[in-house]
Amino acid sequence: MRLLLQRVSRAEVRVDGEATGRIGAGLVALVGVGHGDTAEVARSMARRTVELRIFADDEGRTNRSLLDVGGAVLAVSQFTLYADTSRGRRPSFLRAATPDVGQRLYEVYVAALEDLGVRVGGGVFGARMEVELTNEGPFTIWLDSAESGRP
Repeated sequence: MRLLLQRVSRAEVRVDGEATGRIGAGLVALVGVGHGDTAEVARSMARRTVELRIFADDEGRTNRSLLDVGGAVLAVSQFTLYADTSRGRRPSFLRAATPDVGQRLYEVYVAALEDLGVRVGGGVFGARMEVELTNEGPFTIWLDSAESGRP
């Protein structure tokens, strides 16, 4: 599973011009599911998301987690995080999970965030979406379960 996390002061996702998710301070999580990912991986990535210390403490150091600051997550499915651009000019998405697996594990990730006490907004799986955000910092983090050495 791959996540691109952006620390934001606000974010919104729209489908056909209608807002389907909106948050204030927190994280936008672009969520990609690959072959071999499991529900265990999705839950582990949710825990990593909420425990990552990337919010400022009283001294301005990135020492607080999403849980510490009471932030929310705007979770948006994004199979293109598995794009392979090593050949030619057209990306291949063969490394992305099939849509049914991707949707199921995206939903597991969102449910795990909620179980951890985080308010979650989101898009519509498989829809063409518009994501608007104010990246704070800017601060963007890449998490890949295959690079973590753990599920």
